[in-house]
Amino acid sequence: MRTSTTSATGPRAVGFASIWRLAWPQILTMFLYFLIGLADVYVAGLLGREVQASMGMLTQAMFFFMVLATAVANGAVAAVSQSLGAGRTARAMRYVGLSLLAGGTMSLAILVFGLATRDLFVSLLRVPAAMHEPFGYILDVFLLLLPIHYLFIISNAVFRAKKQVMAPLVGWGLAAVVNVIGDFGLGLGLWGLPDMGYKGLAISTFVSLCAGLAFNLLLLRREGFLSLSAIPPWRWMRRGFPYLFKVAWPSGLMQIVWHSGYLVLYGITASLPVGSVEALAGMAVGVRIESILFLPPMAFNFTAGILVGHSLGADRPDEAKRTGYRVALLGTLLAVLLGAALWPVLDQAAGILTQEEEVRLQAASYLRYNILAIPFTVSGLILIGALAGAGATLYNMAVTGPSIWLVRLPLALVLGHMVLGRAEGVWMAMLASQAIQATAMLYVYQFKDWRRFAMPRTRPGAVAGTKPTPP
Repeated sequence: MRTSTTSATGPRAVGFASIWRLAWPQILTMFLYFLIGLADVYVAGLLGREVQASMGMLTQAMFFFMVLATAVANGAVAAVSQSLGAGRTARAMRYVGLSLLAGGTMSLAILVFGLATRDLFVSLLRVPAAMHEPFGYILDVFLLLLPIHYLFIISNAVFRAKKQVMAPLVGWGLAAVVNVIGDFGLGLGLWGLPDMGYKGLAISTFVSLCAGLAFNLLLLRREGFLSLSAIPPWRWMRRGFPYLFKVAWPSGLMQIVWHSGYLVLYGITASLPVGSVEALAGMAVGVRIESILFLPPMAFNFTAGILVGHSLGADRPDEAKRTGYRVALLGTLLAVLLGAALWPVLDQAAGILTQEEEVRLQAASYLRYNILAIPFTVSGLILIGALAGAGATLYNMAVTGPSIWLVRLPLALVLGHMVLGRAEGVWMAMLASQAIQATAMLYVYQFKDWRRFAMPRTRPGAVAGTKPTPP
């Protein structure tokens, strides 16, 4: 049995160089993910507004289908990173098998449910008749893609937990190359490929994720993390699954709360007394530009979870806490520098995506307030990642939910509709809520005992005081 280590005898402290070595491949991975979406949107626009609208609606709608994948992925990062930090490789392997098995099973269940309620889903979204054909075909392909997409997301999380951050970079790189070639080749009939239109877009997405998943599974198998022996016995699953579930369910609920809050915010913006259409369009443009700024912070969010999980597994809670602060400092500083570089050219940046003067002004206004919020938004986001690595996703949900539903949305309604009567009130509410959320996250991280959410170093389900046994 591996004995507990103290901070005096444990591994060296995690420095900024170590953090950057983990972060930069994940930053590139996030840009590849963004590139895939950009190629889809661009080619869909060339194929017509019906195809572009169908792709846009389904991209947003599929978020709800993917909530469980992200939730299980967060659980996998916490369980696997802590197990490896504790030197419990066998336990880590079993959590890899359990995570993939849970994700695959849930994705199949959602696939069956989605196919059974397909027509109801289309009617609830009130899809216009002109969009029925492309929307229905892309929906069918995306539903069939769910098991592959789930396993791809979870397997990438497993590699992150193992600190093998180059693997997701290669996997997403392979997917990006296949997707871009497929979008332009099958979507537009370039390079001698058949011109399949919107069907080509859907097929290229399907094939690209299949290619990425195949790479991940081959690598996991080569490392011994994907085999019959890695599938835990039923007795172990009964003891190990509760921790995975304890981390996953608040993470999934937080995503639903966050995304539904954004939908309500769109509704508040769309019903403004003055300039609602321009504000909504400007917000859409601003969100697209803003999403580029937040690719690096998401990479630091992942990095914080990895390092905090490993430190807690190694029985170094103080180092885990310091590491979270270091990652937050480095990630926030980088994001602030990017925002400062964009600030002088906000008007020009907004003008790239719209030719309407009023929309451009609204987009620039949206970006100004959200760039001012970067220190709050990014620091809070990275601390959320650190707590996720510790398994303390319950704290993340407890802070994020009220920040959105009790601060942002009511304040947006008051400022946007009653006080100012224009979109600037909504942007102010976003800034204020991010400041409050970041302050609350900092308080939780500094003063709450979030490290108690980490796994015990004994076997899953072991009772305190009993002799631990190997998995």
